[in-house]
Amino acid sequence: MDLYIYTDGAARGNPGKSASGFRIYDSKHNLLTKSSFYNGERTNNAAEYIAVIAALKDAREKFGVGNDLELFSDSKLVISQLNGSFKIKSRDLMGLYDEASALLALFKSYKLNNVPRENEYIVLVDKELNVTLDRLG
Repeated sequence: MDLYIYTDGAARGNPGKSASGFRIYDSKHNLLTKSSFYNGERTNNAAEYIAVIAALKDAREKFGVGNDLELFSDSKLVISQLNGSFKIKSRDLMGLYDEASALLALFKSYKLNNVPRENEYIVLVDKELNVTLDRLG
């Protein structure tokens, strides 16, 4: 099965109250699963990584690792670090990078895509993050 994963993270303040979320689709772009959750006080970049990690864990648990996946994020930093074109300068992100990289390596194949925040699927995840953060006041 091909999986298409869209992730986003947000922080109100940097660091500040943060949330992460994702949506996973099949090859026909039927929604398979989604999640949005509060992270506590985090930076925006940490929230973006946490979204990727949560999505990969969910995909592994629900659909197995014998799948090809494409991951889409509006975070140039996260995608570029995971692709190896940006170095990880922040110690705070190193552990998150290591965890995300280890999870990606479990899958049959993967492709990482940096997309604009206006991407229709990223917009949906972002709306869910804002609902999560709005509930906190």
